Amino acid sequence: MIQNKALLGILIFICSLFSAYSCSPQKENEPEDLKTKTARVVGYLSSDNFDKMNSIQFCKLTHLNLAFANPDKNGNLNFNGDIDALVQYVKSVNPNIKISISLAGGVLSPEIAANWSFLIDNPENRPNLIQNIINFTELHKLDGVDVDLEWDAVTTGYSGFIIELKKETTKKNKLLTAALPNNSRFENISDEALNAFDFLNIMSYDSTGPWTPNNPGQHSSFENAKAGIEFWIKLQHVSSDKLTLGVPFYGYNFTYQEVTSSTYGQIVAAGTQFADQDEVGKIYYNGRPTIEQKVIYASQNTGGIMIWEIAQDSFDSYSLLDVIHKKYTALKVKTTSLCGN
Repeated sequence: MIQNKALLGILIFICSLFSAYSCSPQKENEPEDLKTKTARVVGYLSSDNFDKMNSIQFCKLTHLNLAFANPDKNGNLNFNGDIDALVQYVKSVNPNIKISISLAGGVLSPEIAANWSFLIDNPENRPNLIQNIINFTELHKLDGVDVDLEWDAVTTGYSGFIIELKKETTKKNKLLTAALPNNSRFENISDEALNAFDFLNIMSYDSTGPWTPNNPGQHSSFENAKAGIEFWIKLQHVSSDKLTLGVPFYGYNFTYQEVTSSTYGQIVAAGTQFADQDEVGKIYYNGRPTIEQKVIYASQNTGGIMIWEIAQDSFDSYSLLDVIHKKYTALKVKTTSLCGN
């Protein structure tokens, strides 16, 4: 026993003469920069823009949400667009991309809003709606469901609907995600429902717009984005890797009383110098430096970047999607492992 202690003492002394790594069988505290970081890049694509699919570099997206599908009063989903052709093309470009159907949307007609309320607020109506949603994903070979019910459409049955939908998506090994506001939590979203989502797409934009014509200014500043993520982490206790920071590929024009929107592609087409600015006159948007700044922040504080809407990009050397892809790559963050990442 004494000999063993003496031997141990000698060993400790020898180890002190060398680095800790030379005497340790394993590295217990591996530096963060040696670990492989990953991030998702989620793009929404409106059915109105399916004709632009050949211009979009899907190799730079990890997830694609097709917007939007809505139910009739009987719970049958309606969607305008050739989903099958699009899915086939996208998967040929990026076999690993996860494609989801996005439900509802921020602007619903009174009729569609009434359909949602009727279907989810009455528990007896949910099973048929949910089965139709699952059938839709199976028919079109989709990987998940994204729920974008907002504001008044988040009715009393929302949480029950989400919890029941989660059971079915889990059975089919499909994703369940949601689009939620930057710094608001709808009162009808319970903790159980919030936890049911695989990740949350935080809409860190639209802090002003056509609905507030007398409040011109930036609708998606860096500070606004940071405040939104901090709201969900610090006040709602959502883990950072479950959050996806939303960025806009569009801006708002407050030049006239009737506020209109402009795509980033349109803005850059008017002058390539605008790609590195955030405002032109009374048009407010996100240029390349701000998007890059948000990617850096997202890489440190969230699980990824979300885009509304990818077809509004500039499909050339001024592309914002390209900025996102290249910045993640420069930060040594793995996204798609394609197109140089």
